[in-house]
Amino acid sequence: MMKCQFIFNLELSYTPQFLCHPMSLIVQKFGGTSVADTEKMKSAARKAIRATLAGHQVVMVVSAMGKTTDHLIALANELTPNPSSREMDMLMSTGEQVSISLLAIALHSLGYEAVSMTGAQMGIRTDSSHTRARIQSISTERLRQALDSGKIVIAAGFQGIDENFEITTLGRGGSDTTAVALAAALGADECEIYTDVDGVYTTDPRVLPEARKVARISYDEMLELASLGAGVMHSRSIEFAKKFGVKVHVRSSFSDTVGTLITAEPESLSAEVCGAAIAKNDVRVSVFDVPDKPGVAMRLFSKLAEAKIATDMIVQNIGIDGKTDISFTIPASDLKNTKAVVEEAVGEIGAESFEIDEDVVKVSAVGLGMAEQSGVAQKMFQALAERNINIQMISTSDIKISTLVPLDVAQEALRSVHEAFQLQLPPKAAPAPSKEAKPTAPGGRTALSREEILSKIVGMEDIIIDQITLDQNQSRITLDDIPDHPGIAARLFDRIAQAGILVDMIVQSVGHERLASISFTVPRSDLEKTLEVARNFAKESGAAEPGFNEAIAKLSVFGTGLRSHTGLAYRMFKTMSDGGINVNIISTSEMCVEIS
Repeated sequence: MMKCQFIFNLELSYTPQFLCHPMSLIVQKFGGTSVADTEKMKSAARKAIRATLAGHQVVMVVSAMGKTTDHLIALANELTPNPSSREMDMLMSTGEQVSISLLAIALHSLGYEAVSMTGAQMGIRTDSSHTRARIQSISTERLRQALDSGKIVIAAGFQGIDENFEITTLGRGGSDTTAVALAAALGADECEIYTDVDGVYTTDPRVLPEARKVARISYDEMLELASLGAGVMHSRSIEFAKKFGVKVHVRSSFSDTVGTLITAEPESLSAEVCGAAIAKNDVRVSVFDVPDKPGVAMRLFSKLAEAKIATDMIVQNIGIDGKTDISFTIPASDLKNTKAVVEEAVGEIGAESFEIDEDVVKVSAVGLGMAEQSGVAQKMFQALAERNINIQMISTSDIKISTLVPLDVAQEALRSVHEAFQLQLPPKAAPAPSKEAKPTAPGGRTALSREEILSKIVGMEDIIIDQITLDQNQSRITLDDIPDHPGIAARLFDRIAQAGILVDMIVQSVGHERLASISFTVPRSDLEKTLEVARNFAKESGAAEPGFNEAIAKLSVFGTGLRSHTGLAYRMFKTMSDGGINVNIISTSEMCVEIS
């Protein structure tokens, strides 16, 4: 379809140039606060109208009004503490149906054609996991017919139907996921996410007022930040954006200012860290004295995967006397199910006991730059040590460092990390992307064509593995029985950095006797130099003599949304177990799972 139109820029002002070109398509998503009452609905309707006048076809994805979903859940809980998940989906899906019909009425009152559609009417097909379903496919025929007839389509977020035509909901952040999935399926030019903040910040501005809005952030960085507690976008929606090369624009519902673009390119190519995140809804689970032999971790995580419990910060200590400890974090919402699963697993695998700590918070730093620069972890640990903040767990990957600290120092810990990397200041200007350069998709591939996107719509939320690598040139060093007090990790890795040693994987956990264990890997050529540093540190700190393994291999699996696919850790452990291979160190993130 051809359309003659004025150019319409992001500041919502016209220029005198008049052009004719194929009609573009924009998906606009409005969250609950953006449609909380009829006045806000009219405001959202006007944004869609302005986009229509600029020559775009428009799909609006809408959440339930205000706190409607919370209210519906509360009503169900008044009747029973364990309502049927199927009936909860039937109940919660009604909130979006109210929103889309009211918004269609608002557009009609303003003189514009609009049609509202539920997930079923749009052809969003999911699996059968009630309250946390995943999108399997989207049939776009009805959407296309409505758009081509000149209508604004108002789509219910958060919902779909399974193969038995049962209503399903997508879980937390489901409307974001719906919006980006529709943008991918329709080949939209852009997906605008309207929210109560005006973009993506270096950290949550409601927690740290000094946080800075970023102009652009990469898919990988946003995916890690979203999974680590940055609430502006849900991680599954970024998975879609990255897989299908969807340009996402996060902007304010209450103004017309330019927000933040989420694309393949970062804001800065030189910055070590682009943002810091805090997750206050995590719980630490530690399983003690686990038999240190192949297959044991697999049995534990298979049970967690069967219960669809997402695990993060998986840390397995090096075995001593045939026993090891395994610690991991889970969302607080899964605590009840996790207790039951772990209690059963402890008996089956022959572990001694387990412990759950709810008074923890996860503070993380994320940035593409840290993959190429040394000393980033040491800088973060030092910042926490200077504020006398004790680190309970450490887990690292190529582009993120996560620490678990006490809940009562959450804000102070976040501020220390934010200041350490000077995130409140603009980074050095990054070169503009080359006009000749072809757009890229996950793993550096050329961006998907319309035909390629259509061919991948079936199973569109399936896991995608970009690359598997094996590094056989590393050594592992472990320090056990370290007195657990603030600054330990900072002191150790400061000395290692001063020696010019590049550290790869780092894991730390605290056992039931409150003694810390730290394991890390270095290039095999640096082993002797690293052992000298570690031995001197052990003598000074009262830790045990360092243990080491001169020749280890690190297996890395790179992909998209690896943590949100709850069965991946189990599948990796099972593969190792089937081969009689014992796992010593585990590191997890949204982009990479590493074992050695």
